[in-house]
Amino acid sequence: MRRIVITQNITLDGVIDTAESWFDVTTDTDQGRELADVTAQHAAMSDGFLVGRVTFEEMRSFWPHQVDDLTGVTEHLNRVQKYVVSTTLEDPGWAGTRILQGGDALESEIHALTEEDGTDIVLTGSITLGSTLLRAGLVDELRLFTFPIVLGQGRRLFPEGWRAKHLQLLEHRKFSGGVTLTRYAL
Repeated sequence: MRRIVITQNITLDGVIDTAESWFDVTTDTDQGRELADVTAQHAAMSDGFLVGRVTFEEMRSFWPHQVDDLTGVTEHLNRVQKYVVSTTLEDPGWAGTRILQGGDALESEIHALTEEDGTDIVLTGSITLGSTLLRAGLVDELRLFTFPIVLGQGRRLFPEGWRAKHLQLLEHRKFSGGVTLTRYAL
């Protein structure tokens, strides 16, 4: 059975919204290389990428056009099956993309995906979709790359009113520059 994994870059105060440009995955620094290495390890454990339409369109306009991508994200996204939840997208324009209708059908669509052969399906970005999956109890693991920054505003990972009584810590790792990775099973 496949798992749904949410992987997010997050600030100390829980913001995942990158509107203030606090995060750059393409940075060629020691920390950037360390994060790229662990991201590649995680990517090797997945064959599905799940996003909402807005995040999909942002990623589609950026990643396929990268040359000499040191992060490996371009290769990964071109390789995996992409699932985009949208009621309006008709032509994904990116090979290997399947459109999910979402809405009332989302839970059954996600359950069907987890029953298919394969490995992890990872959601990154897509704040609204992530919140919906958390509320519906459809997330199996959280992978949080916490950056030592406090923004004081912005959209957050966890939806208002959502509670998890017990998260099982699977891993905690520190990187140069102060970023930490924490993985939790739900």
